[in-house]
Amino acid sequence: MLNLPERITLSEVGPRDGLQSLDRWIETDVKIAMIDRLSRAGFPVIEVTGFVRNSVIPNLKDAEEVCARIERRPGTVYRALVPNARGAERALDSRLDELLGLITVSETYLRKNQNMSLPEAIDQGIRCFRLADQAGVGFVMAVGVAMWCAYEGAIPEDKTLGVLRQLREGGIRRFYVAGSMGMEDPAQVGSLFRRIARELPDCEVGYHVHNLSGCATANVLAAVDAGASFIEGSICGIGGGIAMPTSVASVGNLPTEDLVCMFEAMGVRTGVAPEEAVAAARDIAAMLGIEARSHAAQVGTRAELLEQGRHHPRNPQTA
Repeated sequence: MLNLPERITLSEVGPRDGLQSLDRWIETDVKIAMIDRLSRAGFPVIEVTGFVRNSVIPNLKDAEEVCARIERRPGTVYRALVPNARGAERALDSRLDELLGLITVSETYLRKNQNMSLPEAIDQGIRCFRLADQAGVGFVMAVGVAMWCAYEGAIPEDKTLGVLRQLREGGIRRFYVAGSMGMEDPAQVGSLFRRIARELPDCEVGYHVHNLSGCATANVLAAVDAGASFIEGSICGIGGGIAMPTSVASVGNLPTEDLVCMFEAMGVRTGVAPEEAVAAARDIAAMLGIEARSHAAQVGTRAELLEQGRHHPRNPQTA
């Protein structure tokens, strides 16, 4: 039997992790409409943008304007990525509820993505946390490429735990561990999260999931069974682009609407109705001019299929 909680928090990262990876600029008005649609759907955590260098990620150059113009829904946590202390300083002027730091366990990837050594990145992460903490703003540390890397292969558990311990010594107590490639497997995920729960019992840890191998939903269940308290997804499955070899296919995020439907079907409350999540995904796909990658948006919710069954009881093309 799976050890499932009564509730799980789903963090929606599409407006940042999704849009930063698109190969085209999305107008600020569209970004704001997208975030407001997610708010109306009831998502409890929305990652609205990132405070990064415009020359590095030009798709997020309107971070301040986005934060200034979105409609804040009571009860929703609005957060932004801050990969270094300079980003945190910028973000603190934007009335955010939470900041998200960033580090990767793979040192090869860290050099390619942030041009830092591991000690430098740990120092920057702790500085970001302290800036947020002094301002009374929540903080989560993203610990990416924590299980498998296209440059280094499997990441040893001891190395990931070592990074988490150093960040914890700096005062950080909330993390998410990211399978940034999506090549981890359920046994690996479960083993790592059980160790985190056992060795860092005063920390809250979530899972940011990608789906290159097709194991994403199994990996999510392994993480939750082992103690993960929140899961990160992206509406329509957009984004997830990372600095990997050009021959590697899309490592897209797991669609949040599929996560909502899966957890709610199992009786694990998310605070978001499946119908609302799917409707939001379809609306946002239309806004962005894309096709939603999710099963739920393409096939429908259980309620939608039951309705179809009542009105169209048999497909005439089947025997």
